[in-house]
Order: sequence, then structure tokens, then C-alpha cells
Amino acid sequence: MQWRGGDAERIRRDAGAVTEAGALSVVLEKVPEPLARRITAEIAIPTIGIGASPTYDGKILVVDDIPGMFADFRPKFVKRYAKLGAEANAAIAAYGADARERRFPAAEHLYANASNGDVA
Repeated sequence: MQWRGGDAERIRRDAGAVTEAGALSVVLEKVPEPLARRITAEIAIPTIGIGASPTYDGKILVVDDIPGMFADFRPKFVKRYAKLGAEANAAIAAYGADARERRFPAAEHLYANASNGDVA
């Protein structure tokens, strides 16, 4: 369930309804912290949070956000642990150039020994 502002009671009801329907967990995205805490306390299944509260039973953060792969976009709930975006972009560009210019793969990257069964 994603918070879109202003309807805390609907989010609480929906969390309860999916619990009653037999869900194994509920994902809450961008839910205000007090509401996230309350839902987590009220329902019997784990809450998985995308931002908003340390009280969730589990947390999700997109893996590209953790190392800082994107410089221009950072949701409020993202904590960057590194700034690898520029370095990754440079590595990808270097790979592309090497592949286009046929510098990669080079001899040291090839399986060439037919006597060891490397040839199908």
C-alpha cells in the first residue's frame, strides 16, 4: 500500500483486510512514521517498509540506491552509503568502447585450450 496523503484510516483498514484475507505480509510505501508504527503494532503479519519508519518488521531499499548509482534522483527515504554512479557509468562506457573496438575480449579472456574440453 502506498501513502498518497490524507487517508490514514483507509490504509489501516486495507492493512487489516489483507491480514484477514490471509496475506503473509504487507508492504507499506512512503507511509508517515506514526501511521506505520500504528499499523505494525495493530496487525498480526509482518510489515515491510519502503521508507518511513524504523518500526517496520522488515525494510526494502532498491539495491541501486544503496551505492548511489543515480545522482539525479533520490527519494526522501533513501540513505546512500556510497556515490558509485559516476564510477559505474565510466566503467560501462569503457566496456562499451572496448567491445565496439574489439579490444574485449582479448586473448587472456578466451577459452582456447581444446585439449581440456573447452570446445563444444
